[in-house]
Amino acid sequence: MSFSLNGNLIKHQQIHTGEKPYQCNQCDKDFSRKDYLNTDLIRHHRTHTGDKPYQCNQCDMSFKLNGTLIKHQQIHTGEKPYQCNQCDRYFSRKDSLVVHQRTHSG
Repeated sequence: MSFSLNGNLIKHQQIHTGEKPYQCNQCDKDFSRKDYLNTDLIRHHRTHTGDKPYQCNQCDMSFKLNGTLIKHQQIHTGEKPYQCNQCDRYFSRKDSLVVHQRTHSG
């Protein structure tokens, strides 16, 4: 891999070193990247304000984070991107697949 900016190389190296120099002042979590810290801070802020700016256009639900809205919208689209590697079942959520896979391990 090559990086045009030294800062990008440092960010990449932190993946391998496990270094997490960014600490949240609202909780005890540490983050390897500043943008991950910023997402965490937004989540804390919205928890206290109740702000849920991401509205589903199919129903009345709204969410604090856009990623949560995108996962929710799979309910309406019927999209099921997670396939069990032991049978032919598909799931809209990864956590549902993980729970299902436990049925195969007995």
